[in-house]
This record gives sequence, structure tokens and C-alpha cells, in this order.
Amino acid sequence: MPADEPDRLDLRLGPEDRPTPMRGPARRRPSRDRGRDRHEPSFAAGEDDVAASYRSEERSRRRSGSADETEIMDEDVSERRPRRSRRKGGRPPGGFGRALRRLVYWGLVLSIWAGIAVAGVVVYYGARLPPTSEWAVPKRPANVKIVSADGKLVGNRGDTGGEAVRLADMPPWLPGAVVAIEDRRFRSHFGVDPIGLLRAVAVNLTRRGVSQGGSTLTQQLAKNLFLTQERTFGRKVQEVLLALWLEHEYSKDQILELYLNRVYMGAGAYGVDAAARRYFGKSAREVNPMEAAMLAGLLKAPSRYAPSHDPEKARGRAEVVLAAMVDTGVLTPDQRAMALAQPHMSYARVDNGSENYVADWVMDQLPSWIGAVDKDIVVTTTIDSSLQMLAEAALQAGMAQFGDKKDVSQGAVVSIDPSGAVKALVGGVDYSKSQFNRAVQAKRQPGSTFKPFVYLAAMEKGLTPDTIRSDEPFTYKGWSPKNYEKGFKGPVTLKDALAHSINTVAAKLAVEVGPKNVAETAMRMGITSPLMATPSIALGTSEVTPLEITAAFVPFSNGGLGIVPHIVTRITSADGKVLYARKGSGIGRVIDPVPLAEMNTMLAETLASGTARKAQIPGWPAGGKTGTSQDFRDAWFIGYTGMLTTGVWLGNDDGAPTKRGTGGSLAAVVWQRFMLDAHRGHQAVAIPGSSLPTTIERLAGAPSSADAALPAASATAAPLPTSSRPRPADPATTGSVMRTEERPRGLTDLLGKLFGG
Repeated sequence: MPADEPDRLDLRLGPEDRPTPMRGPARRRPSRDRGRDRHEPSFAAGEDDVAASYRSEERSRRRSGSADETEIMDEDVSERRPRRSRRKGGRPPGGFGRALRRLVYWGLVLSIWAGIAVAGVVVYYGARLPPTSEWAVPKRPANVKIVSADGKLVGNRGDTGGEAVRLADMPPWLPGAVVAIEDRRFRSHFGVDPIGLLRAVAVNLTRRGVSQGGSTLTQQLAKNLFLTQERTFGRKVQEVLLALWLEHEYSKDQILELYLNRVYMGAGAYGVDAAARRYFGKSAREVNPMEAAMLAGLLKAPSRYAPSHDPEKARGRAEVVLAAMVDTGVLTPDQRAMALAQPHMSYARVDNGSENYVADWVMDQLPSWIGAVDKDIVVTTTIDSSLQMLAEAALQAGMAQFGDKKDVSQGAVVSIDPSGAVKALVGGVDYSKSQFNRAVQAKRQPGSTFKPFVYLAAMEKGLTPDTIRSDEPFTYKGWSPKNYEKGFKGPVTLKDALAHSINTVAAKLAVEVGPKNVAETAMRMGITSPLMATPSIALGTSEVTPLEITAAFVPFSNGGLGIVPHIVTRITSADGKVLYARKGSGIGRVIDPVPLAEMNTMLAETLASGTARKAQIPGWPAGGKTGTSQDFRDAWFIGYTGMLTTGVWLGNDDGAPTKRGTGGSLAAVVWQRFMLDAHRGHQAVAIPGSSLPTTIERLAGAPSSADAALPAASATAAPLPTSSRPRPADPATTGSVMRTEERPRGLTDLLGKLFGG
């Protein structure tokens, strides 16, 4: 210390006064850092320079590298360092245990957070669904099952295309095939199959694409019932939630039955019954193991594996399904071998037959009987399934014979029994190409098939089949009708004029009895379309449908009774409750016996010697009338026996002319082909009212042969308003008997009439 500062204290410490290191836990630091971690003494505030001097000395000492001091410190540190535990074998513990503990710890943490995230997602997407109290399986769209009078299926109509079938009514291999190929653990999982999901993920990752799905049948049902087909994460979450709800609310059998009746199976078919009818022409109750396998195979890709589209690919897929059915015990190996032994078949859609025209017509009328259809119903029709097939075959054969030759592209056939029941209805040549029902909806000019109404009006005015009229040039107010054969025959009887379809005579009769009277007569007989009351009405210039003009001929065949053409007799619910039943027998008498017999005589002559000779049915009394519209656009024949009245139309939808196709050369041939087959095996019957009453019967009012042949319903039929009107004798009639509607009553009147009393 300098001498000039005696009053200052020397606080520097000597080696003996240096504090010893504090003992404590050993610190694992590099040797260069040991001095930094040593405890230093505390000094009073204000002694900063002393502390700084101390630290400087310490650093100098460490730099000096004194061996003794270093040794002392190392010993001191070693004394403070705790002994490490040694494992068996004497090796110090490594980092694996510590890493495992950390892995478990962070795994638990991540699991907790993942659970929270999943719960959040479920809550988010679940909140976008309606409240669970409102969850309910939507009603299956109503199906309308239409059957023929003999109980055979005509068609199914509705959004599904088939009826709902109970699981118990299906053959066991049908649901078994679906479960085997789509969801083998269906009976054991809770709506979601984690194993299947993981397998699907693994397969898709391996193949680098979506080749396998992980959805269960329950999930697929939930999607079909409640959700759209979009592929989004949110939709998948909702699908899982709804699948869990379905499993909670319904049994496995109920879920499987719902699925099988709702799943889409291609070609517009929803459910296994619709698909079975579409591809195999049978109910799902009747499919065999191979057909069941094909139906189950459709579920992967309905359009790709449809039997009607690619039979070989459909069969290949079915073989995969059959193998799965053996694996799951649905089939035995022998049953699989029998299924595979079935010959390869060409599967075509079997629902394109003409009966679809019938089904469409039924659906058009259904609301008028029972209103809106909100449940499955069964409609029983008047259709005779065998006659329906015969009518379709006859029309197609006619088209094959005349189509190209005569430039004819379409046709229609309607057949009605004497009560008005429609027994066959074909609305076109090929339903798959055109669903337009020409039999019911197409209005065409009937041509000469309208003439019987003109002649009936004339008979009711007192003319007879033997009345003479002249076939000669005729003009009325600028209108000059021409005959088909261009020539004129001169005086002819009305019977011959109708049989040979002479236009001039028909036009004269229309003017003579009045066009308005002709129109009223036609409407009384059953024509419902508007009619133009002009002289040209005699040549069929007013358009009508095949159905209505055929129905208007029925009174000629049944004894003079008017009918309402009908096709439905009964409608019931699926459980048998009657919703509608047809009542009534018709509208009563529309033709008196005498003019009826006269008309039947003339119309029979048309087949015997007139324009309809090609329509003759050996052994059967028949009548009818051909028709050809202007420029050969339409060819008609309407004919009848005591069993059936049938109408045939041939032509083109666009009204294009045919190559001189006439009713006698085209339509009559189709008509005869159908009627021959339809009457085969039946006993021939007379046409009611086809005989003229004798003179005594007319004078005495006794029942004539015409009256005797009338159906019992005619006894209560109301007489026509004109029945008491006198029928004046025709001065131009030769050889005819003068007739009067005023018939004698009782024996006194009869004797007075005979002897002039």
C-alpha cells in the first residue's frame, strides 16, 4: 500500500485466508467451466473492488495450471459426485429406457388430443344432421304391381321398379351372396367394421388407388336412405353416425331386408326384385344361385356388370361371388359346381314387351280411382296374358311381312270382349324404341271403318240392306267424293255398297239421313272424339283412336249393348284391403234388334265377298269393316265375333303415306292372324242379334232369334229414345218387307192384324 495513504485498510487475502470450495452435488461440466459454477463469498455492499480483485486472482490461479491445486479440486469434486447405479453386468444405464418413457408419454398426449379432435369433428358434422328425435327410415317409394286377369305380372310401376320382398321369402342364397361379397362380418360388427376398414386402406395404399371400399352394408344403407352420393369427409362422418343409429334401432335382419329392397342395381331397378325382373324376367323369390350371384355382383358396378350389357363380364363377376359364398358357407362346393355348370345365357332386358303399354295406361287412370298412391298396391286388370302375347306377335309378324314392302313403321292392336273388358292392347311395334301408346293416344282418320255408323243411322231411318242406291258421280256443295277403284257400278244394294266400301253411296246416305244424325249415332255407339258433322264424315275424316272405334263396334257383337271400355277390375293394398272394385254392366241398349240384325248381315258380307275377304275365320261367324285414309296414310280393320272385337291400325307416326297399303291388304291380315290363334280351341258361337226376325215374330212381338241370343243384361236395358218412332218404308226398296216399330200386343191384336180385324 502506498505510504501516503495510511488511513486505508488492506483487505486483500492471503493464501491461508482463501475460502475453501463449497461442497455440494457434483456438476457435470467441462473443466473449463468449473470455476464459473463455484460458490463465491458474499461481501458487503460497497466492496466491489475487493470482490473484483478476488475474481482476478482466481482466474490467474486457474491459468497457472498448478498441479497440486488441480488434484485437490478433482478429489473434492469426486467426493461430491454421487455414485451412479449400475445395472446387472456392471454397465451404466443407456438412453433406451428414457426414450421409451418419453415415447409412452407423448403417445398418451397425442392420443388425448386426437380423441379431442375426433370428438370435435363428430360434434361438428353431427350438429349438421337433424335432431336424433327426427331420425326415421324414409318410406320406400310406393310400388304399383299390375297383374293380368289370370294373375300374371303385367308390370311394376313406381320409382323402384319392383315390389318389396320380405327376407324370409327370398331364397337363402340371395342375401347370402350379398353378405359374402360385400360385408362378411355383417353379423358381428356394430355398423362400422374397423378390420374391414384397415384392410381396405392397406389394399388401396398397396395398389395406389381406390380399389376396395371399407363401408359396411349398414353404412351403405345409411348413405342410400339419408345422404347424397358425394364423396367428402363430412359425408363419411355422417354416414358412420347414421350407421350406428341404424344398428341401435333395427335388427340385423331388418337392416339386411331394407338394404336388399332399396339398393340400386342398374337399369333403373331399385331392389333385388326389380333387378331380378329386369334381367331374368322373374321375381327375386325365384332366382337360382347363379342368378343370385349375378345380382350380388352388380353392387360393385351396376352398369359394368349388368347381364344385359355384358353377359361374359357379369358371369365372371358371378363366379367370384360364388367362391365367396362357398367360403362363407352359403353354398357347398357341389352347389357351386352345379351353378357353374349352367350354360351361358344371353341375358336381355325382358321388360320391353307390349304389356308395358297396358301398364302405362293403367298408371294414367289410377289417380281417378284411388287418388295419390302412397303405399304398395296391386292392380288386377282385364288383360288375358296369352291374348296379349298373341296380339304382339301378330303385329310384329305383320310388320316383318309388310313393313319395308309397304313403307309401314308402326301399328296398334286392341281386343275387347262383349262386356267391354280390354283383353289385349298393343300400343306399338317395339316398346323399347317408342313408349307412345298409339292404341290409346294416337288420333288418326278411320277412313271407311266409320261407314257402319252411317249405315246404322240409315237402317234406323227405315232403310234396309236391300235398299237400292246408285253408285254414280256425286257432288254436294262443291264436294265430289271418289271411289277407291275410280269407276262406278250403278245401282247397288246397301249391303253390297258397304261390303265393297263404295264411297259415293256412303256420302249420299250421310246427306240423306243428315251428318248431325250420323255423328250422334257414332257417339251413342262409343265414339268420344269430337266429330265434324259434315257430309265427309261418312268417309271417316274426323280423327279417332284405335281404342274408341274398336269399342264402338262392340255393340254389333254383343246384341246391341253399349259398353265402356275398361281395363281395371280391382285394386287392393299389399295386405289385401280392397281399395277399388269395378261395378256395373254397361250403359244399356244402344241398337234395337232389327237394325242390329241388318247391320250384322251387311258387315258379315264384308268378310264373305267384300274388302275383308283376307280376314275370314273358318267356322266362326264374323263381321267387320276395312278402312283406308286419304293417300294411304292409315290402314284399318275393325272386326268381331261373338267372343272378341278387335281393331288393327297400321301406318306411320309422321303421317307419311304408305305404298298403297290398304285395310284389306294389311290390317285384315294382321287381324286374321291374331283372331285365328285367339279362337283356337274355343267352341264357335253365333253373333247375338245376327238373325232377322220372322214376319210372325215382328207382328206378334214374340222374342226373335236375335232377342233370344241377347245377354241377360239386355232384359233390363233401357230402350232407345227412338225405339217407338215409326220406321217408314223406303220406296226404293225392292223385295223388302215394310216394317213398323209398332208391334201388336196380345192374341186379339195379332188376329186382327192377320185377318184385317
